[in-house]
Amino acid sequence: MQTVTLGRTGLEVSKNGFGALPIQRISKKDAVYLLQKAFDHGINYFDTARFYTDSEEKLGAALSQVRDKVVISTKTGAVCAADFWKDLETSLTLLKTDYIDIYQFHNPAFCPKPGDGTGLYEAMEQAQRQGKIRYIGITNHRLAIAREALAAGLYDTLQFPFSYLASPEDEELVEQCAAKNIGFIAMKALSGGLITNAAAAYAFMAQYSHVAPIWGIQRKEELDEFLAFQAQPPALTEELRAQIEQDKAALSGDFCRGCGYCMPCPAGIEINNCARMSLLLRRAPLSVYLTEEWAEKMRKIEDCLHCGQCKSKCPYGLDTPALLERNYADFQTFL
Repeated sequence: MQTVTLGRTGLEVSKNGFGALPIQRISKKDAVYLLQKAFDHGINYFDTARFYTDSEEKLGAALSQVRDKVVISTKTGAVCAADFWKDLETSLTLLKTDYIDIYQFHNPAFCPKPGDGTGLYEAMEQAQRQGKIRYIGITNHRLAIAREALAAGLYDTLQFPFSYLASPEDEELVEQCAAKNIGFIAMKALSGGLITNAAAAYAFMAQYSHVAPIWGIQRKEELDEFLAFQAQPPALTEELRAQIEQDKAALSGDFCRGCGYCMPCPAGIEINNCARMSLLLRRAPLSVYLTEEWAEKMRKIEDCLHCGQCKSKCPYGLDTPALLERNYADFQTFL
């Protein structure tokens, strides 16, 4: 089992981290099965969030009996100290634990610091003194805030999107974490499902000994694939390198990562899927998306209010309304 030490935390976690966002979409029984199977086969790191509906509850049901053998990170989206404490106590209760290994600020629009007036970082420190959390982390999709977090020296871990589609600036961030001994947790290692060759993604990540990727897992087949990679890691062959270069060419420029921070849409548009429909059509069987259900979802784009909310909330700075229009026009050519 390949492991990663998360920087100055000293926590040694499996290179295959279990991203528990997708298990909110399946039954509790199925989720518990997946989580326990992952643990039984050597995965010891599980990442969730208060925002992920019942994900924490399912994690608590599956892993409370082996709590001392696993590393759990969760997140709060609180913007004030009162909500921070409410989130923390809820997470502790649902996870059936007395402590959280890494408690993370969940994609804040600013970098929480002592004295910033929110009381958030002070609450983190108090929770740490109380033994309710072990280490302080931050997650983000914005490069500027991630850089600020590293420069502040306040965070033990950074969780940030990282895959073989990463920009040179993203790669520099990863190296800075290594230099500063800050644990780097890679989310979106499959770029929200746009990377369809898991072997290529895994082999790419293997080049970074200090990076801990968390793979979003919802199905037994997905877990089995990553467990197989664990037993027999795919080499970065010329064939896989060619696949990576092909994907980089196809997915360069402005594209929606499907993170969902633009949601909800006041016009009812499923932005996080509709804004990347062109890519989905070319990277999955057409029969999946050329249905009346998806046609109806895409027609919702005609109801766009041009309010600008999605554009202002996009952590990647995309012109989301324009992206929706382009994807809708492209979708219609397939009908």
